[in-house]
Amino acid sequence: MAELPRVGFVGLGIMGRPMAHNLLRAGYPLVVWNRSPGPVAELQAAGAEAAATPAALAARCDVVITVLLNTEVVEQVVLGPEGLAAGLRPGATYVDMSSISPLATRRIAARLAEQGVAALDAPVSGGEVGAREATLAIMVGGPAAVFERLRPLFEALGKSIVHVGDTGAGQVAKACNQLVVGITIDAVAEALLLARAAGVDPARVREALLGGFAQSRVLDLHGARMLEGRFAPGFRAPLQVKDLAIAAELGAATSQPLPGTETALGLYRAMVAAGLGDLDHSGLYVLLEEQGRS
Repeated sequence: MAELPRVGFVGLGIMGRPMAHNLLRAGYPLVVWNRSPGPVAELQAAGAEAAATPAALAARCDVVITVLLNTEVVEQVVLGPEGLAAGLRPGATYVDMSSISPLATRRIAARLAEQGVAALDAPVSGGEVGAREATLAIMVGGPAAVFERLRPLFEALGKSIVHVGDTGAGQVAKACNQLVVGITIDAVAEALLLARAAGVDPARVREALLGGFAQSRVLDLHGARMLEGRFAPGFRAPLQVKDLAIAAELGAATSQPLPGTETALGLYRAMVAAGLGDLDHSGLYVLLEEQGRS
């Protein structure tokens, strides 16, 4: 059996920490770095090594994965002082599993190609549960041969793994995913609130809709959250704002009108401005409910 590549993992947050654990369970030698030390100590206890800086991590690894907050953080960690680019060796592979701008993804990949480093963008969907249970949907952009070489690594992290296309295509797919999710959450919230306002039990309406053409995972899972008032975050509202803003940016760059996206983006921004930013994105229901009372 071929020796598994040494993997560097940067970003041990809600998603990254369980993903890193899953790589360890799959037998990958792992080196980790994170801004806060707590998750690093946890991974060390599980068998990972720690690095002092992103550059030091990259210098020790064949493959480096990032799961970070946004475009700006990814650019800083990759290209900034003591960043990954300072340590990545020719022949190494960089995999960004964050959700960031496709335009920035292409800039970063072009910069790394200058030093002989291949890059894949591989954002994920499935939330904390999917990260923990290794059932993520992974959308990959970049060279097909590099993707195939790393397919076993992705299989340790997710169940649905699709090579979407060239560099940036994975991030385009994720923007499309977040567009559908964000707009659908608004539609479900409006439908349930409309049913209640019209004097009909919204739980029974949801049950009826689940058996028809309106059925969706958002109606199933987030509809239940709305009816039960369970808005502890699995995916906080500011992240939905960030992802819809990426979709809107891409729409502007390609001259593709996205009126529904712009409307949903305004609603989630209003949700955050109303002090509801610590809620799950399904908490848009709370904003619309409050607006209906005013």
